[in-house]
Amino acid sequence: MRRFTVPAAGRTLELGGRPWLMGVVNASPESFSDGALVGTADAQLAHAAQLLEEGADLIDVGGESAITNVPAVAVQEEIDRVVPVIERITRELGALVSVDTYKPEVAEAAIAAGAVLVNDVSGLRDPRLADVCARTGAALVLMHTRAAPKQRLQDASRYSDVTQDVLAFLAERMAVATARGVPEEALILDPGPDFAKTPGQTIDVLRHLNDLHALGRPLLIAVSRKDFIGALIDRCPSRRLAGTLAAVGYCTDAGGHILRVHDVGAVREYLTVRAALLGELAVDPALALAESLRHEPPATDHAG
Repeated sequence: MRRFTVPAAGRTLELGGRPWLMGVVNASPESFSDGALVGTADAQLAHAAQLLEEGADLIDVGGESAITNVPAVAVQEEIDRVVPVIERITRELGALVSVDTYKPEVAEAAIAAGAVLVNDVSGLRDPRLADVCARTGAALVLMHTRAAPKQRLQDASRYSDVTQDVLAFLAERMAVATARGVPEEALILDPGPDFAKTPGQTIDVLRHLNDLHALGRPLLIAVSRKDFIGALIDRCPSRRLAGTLAAVGYCTDAGGHILRVHDVGAVREYLTVRAALLGELAVDPALALAESLRHEPPATDHAG
């Protein structure tokens, strides 16, 4: 895997070698995946702490779900959702934080609160977002989508070749970002699984992930619990872990630098075993299983 040093608001992301895990903290109760888990800032902080303990390299905080059947969140409401969480994660946990937003005002407030990366799922639809990143030095994720935020693509048949569309779109968005002052070294690319794509089109793009390396930037891949997995295995979001792990393995083989995932612990365990079997992880010849882990612990009787 090619290595990259990505400048990010005074920090650096050293990508390559093994994929980084981006843990998801949703401050959006309408989230498709775990909106029911959204609670107080204390609960969100505890969730971030758990993700870091499980092996997350950075935390992605979002205040608006990408689902299309609920309206967009007002700018100030989104700021009020994400800023307190980002402040506490950076101050109390010392973690690297990205903000999942397409709104320049939210990005600016989030960076002031400590975020170092802007994860823009709109494909830089508002170029002022690039101005914010150029001014603050934050890194920027550019994602492929042909639909406006909170809108479905009405004609998915518009793609004659969806992979070529992804390549052309991301190259053009890179040009826009750099023209507005974002260093190319600060850009990360995301092919946008499920965004303005049918499940079949998403699978087609993922089959050609290697083609995206021609753009010369690290790749962020967000396949966790996605609809294309649900369509393949007939499972709702909370039951897509097995499919997610299969997709994670494939995307790792294809050179994904950052994997955005909900189930950090399970993905980290999967990647650890995979790396050992592939010879990418040194294994002590004296490796042994702790006796306490040889069997399941006895069931606890809570009766009476």
